[in-house]
Amino acid sequence: MTPASPLAASHADATVLDNAAWHSPAGPHASFAIGGDLVRRYPADIAPFVAVRTWDEPGVWDALRDLVGPGAEVGLSGCEGGIPEGWEYLGGGDGVQLVETDALQTRPDEEAIELDADDAADMIAIVERNQPGPFRPLTYELGRYIGIRREGRLVAMAGERLHPAGWTEISAVAVDADHRRQGLASRLVLDAAFHIQQRGDRALLHAAATNVNAIAAYERLGFGVRRRDQFAAVRTPV
Repeated sequence: MTPASPLAASHADATVLDNAAWHSPAGPHASFAIGGDLVRRYPADIAPFVAVRTWDEPGVWDALRDLVGPGAEVGLSGCEGGIPEGWEYLGGGDGVQLVETDALQTRPDEEAIELDADDAADMIAIVERNQPGPFRPLTYELGRYIGIRREGRLVAMAGERLHPAGWTEISAVAVDADHRRQGLASRLVLDAAFHIQQRGDRALLHAAATNVNAIAAYERLGFGVRRRDQFAAVRTPV
């Protein structure tokens, strides 16, 4: 019998991660959720995500349009197959989901500071400079955000986003170009994971499948690829 790998062990209670986008607003983030029992979304100033409980439900596309309105651009995950007539496909790609393994050695970082509403403008600015992924003016309300300042400037950041039960996603990992190759991103990811574990959760990450450098860096820290996902952007019928 082959011993279970550290990554396999972390899969034991990970079924919610098969649809993390749904189990976050349907679970610990329910207070943020807008929608019903089939389709939910976050407020637009918090996150752009629209989550679907199952694509097998016949009324899912109608429920999606009713929730976001006509002519709206929507980002979807896990949607396989074609889209209904009248909907416009805007683009898509592949992503990977990584979860912590037993190899992950977390630790708090003494230089990391917690960020809040007073730092909102600086958080938006570093996201605009580095484009780590979707981030809205109030995204920081979804969890704990941390950063490193040098001479007053926020030069590195990471934080918490999706929160399916038992898991917390580390997201918005950004480091300014003139402060890269100093290990700042790794330090913030390890600090974020440390505090996630202190709450009794496990850490996960998402990355574009084409971002092989980031994936390799996360694997060196002790994360492992759990699954691959498909993402698509569509526009609802007018």
